[in-house]
Amino acid sequence: MESRVLTGAPAIRGLPFIRKPAARFTASCGAPALKSTGTFNDGGNLIWRNQLRPAILLEASAAAVVSPVTKREYLPPCPAAASSSAEGSDSSGPVGFFQKYPAIVTGFFFFMWYFLNVIFNILNKKIYNYFPYPYFVSVIHLFVGVAYCLVSWVVGLPKRAPIDSNLLKLLIPVAVCHALGHVTSNVSFAAVAVSFTHTVKALEPFFNAAASQFILGQQIPFTLWLSLAPVVIGVSMASMTELSFNWTGFISAMISNISFTYRSIYSKKAMTDMDSTNLYAYISIIALIVCIPPAIIIEGPQLLKHGFSDAIAKVGLTKFISDLFWVGMFYHLYNQLATNTLERVAPLTHAVGNVLKRVFVIGFTILVFGNKISLQTGIGTSIAIAGVAMYSFIKAKIEEEKQVRLTSCKPKLI
Repeated sequence: MESRVLTGAPAIRGLPFIRKPAARFTASCGAPALKSTGTFNDGGNLIWRNQLRPAILLEASAAAVVSPVTKREYLPPCPAAASSSAEGSDSSGPVGFFQKYPAIVTGFFFFMWYFLNVIFNILNKKIYNYFPYPYFVSVIHLFVGVAYCLVSWVVGLPKRAPIDSNLLKLLIPVAVCHALGHVTSNVSFAAVAVSFTHTVKALEPFFNAAASQFILGQQIPFTLWLSLAPVVIGVSMASMTELSFNWTGFISAMISNISFTYRSIYSKKAMTDMDSTNLYAYISIIALIVCIPPAIIIEGPQLLKHGFSDAIAKVGLTKFISDLFWVGMFYHLYNQLATNTLERVAPLTHAVGNVLKRVFVIGFTILVFGNKISLQTGIGTSIAIAGVAMYSFIKAKIEEEKQVRLTSCKPKLI
């Protein structure tokens, strides 16, 4: 997964030959920006422009050691050169509609993400109304997604990324937490109203903050903790008067929050240069393997005895199979669209998008299923969602300020 360049070796296909820095370098307009993080002898990273992939490592060599005298601050290209370069690129060919208006593409991604998420939640709950077996349905979700990924790899869209034993060891904890969180979410969906499950899952930022503070040792600002108070209060208010409340649904949603929190922790340790589509495919495959045994042990006997026959008697074999297939497709596609969408936007937009998604799901499921909610439940849900919005906004601003400080304090060297 790493490309290594031996000092003094000929240029590798796709990479420019990196020469030993001269005694003095005169910055010129339009020169490619090359930042060096660390010295070459201790594996310094070379980062070209806006490249986000892990950097190319250079092997240690006495001849390639860069002394402090040879480091020079990089002067960014002058506006004239930048504009002429841009004009040159524009003149090479006509600009497409989607390239000219990228906001339209991003808006379409958001729309499809929300649309698929809402459809998944509605269809998923309808299945549980006549087939209350969340462990088996969770397996179907992952199975259809894995089948979709395998077909995509066969046709080369996308091309399958290779995986080794080291990466597999990193992904297994992520996939186990993903499987546990997915199954417990479905147990909650089957037990209580979808709107109530999403209200309880609004507590996920609270668990993330607690894990960051007490497990990872990261200091959480007081303002961020303060913004979580409305979330806790709102969920508590909604839970006390929720008409569909039961402990199975509530505890399952809480376990889901904890599982997805640990998934986030392990994901940070398993950061890789693999693209998100391939990464999610591998996680889905491992999660499917994890989910199959509990489904067989817990629900297998009931399914064989009367589960399948009851469902087929109620809706027919064709609709039963069709519903299971489409709920799996919607589950996989909305997760994949969520990943692709959030890669296109800034952290603040990401945060706002997540909050609005939850509002859409809660609102549409209440309308479709006609769930009656008390006034206190409605107020509590609104307070919780407002708290999540406040938390997301503050956290996104903190992250943006941190990135600005890191960028401003870090000298650009060549």
